[in-house]
Amino acid sequence: MAALITFSSDYGVTDEFVGVCHLVIARTAPDVRVLDVAHGLRGVRGGSTVVAQSLTEAPDDAVHLVVVDPGVGTDRRAVCIACGNGSVLVGPDNGVLFPVADLLEGALAAYELSETWFMRDSLSSTFHGRDVFAPAAAHLALGVSPHEFGPGVAVGDLVRLPPPHVRASSGSLEAEVVRIDHFGNMQLAAAGEDLAISCLTGAVVINEMDGTVGEKFADVSPGALLVYVNSAGRVAIACNGGSAAAILGSPDTITVRAV
Repeated sequence: MAALITFSSDYGVTDEFVGVCHLVIARTAPDVRVLDVAHGLRGVRGGSTVVAQSLTEAPDDAVHLVVVDPGVGTDRRAVCIACGNGSVLVGPDNGVLFPVADLLEGALAAYELSETWFMRDSLSSTFHGRDVFAPAAAHLALGVSPHEFGPGVAVGDLVRLPPPHVRASSGSLEAEVVRIDHFGNMQLAAAGEDLAISCLTGAVVINEMDGTVGEKFADVSPGALLVYVNSAGRVAIACNGGSAAAILGSPDTITVRAV
């Protein structure tokens, strides 16, 4: 029996969807703790990024419910993945469960959530979090073996997102924006090592806007743009006291170059 279910989703925090999934879990596993990690996640890439950099702090043997599912109602698979650290991931097979599984000591085995014994009697085409994923997570937390939910799926056949775009060279760093947080900080796919490769320091140009490479928000004046390495070890763009996304217009890619 798992002592913990973590829950991350693209559901809005002011809607009822998160609470309904909690109620479904409570009906089956009332004594299992459910911890909300993040909701309102945007996109599969952003969702996988946030969950991956969060769940490394979770205890082993937990069940991780991840419902970032823009393809709900299509023929995408619903799966559970047994990981090397003893935890189990539950969610859509659309790429959101990787690189999470890799960070939890790898995906050892996967199973399609296709049996109906654990599902809600009437399935909605748009709310599989309530009807499929939350019930599966609850039963897994009670000790039901992953293979009881459906046939095995080869780990190599699970969907993985292509690597995000990152290009670093002396005097330049170009990287895909993988998430924008509540403050408007823009996290890039580039790691701190990529910033080191670029040798960028001091004054820089960020998508044709002036900025500065620093370590903390106070390294720039209020309203100015900062390039820094965030707590997840990723390069990010922030505005001291404001929103970098509002200034830069939420582009798909950020280019930082020497002045």
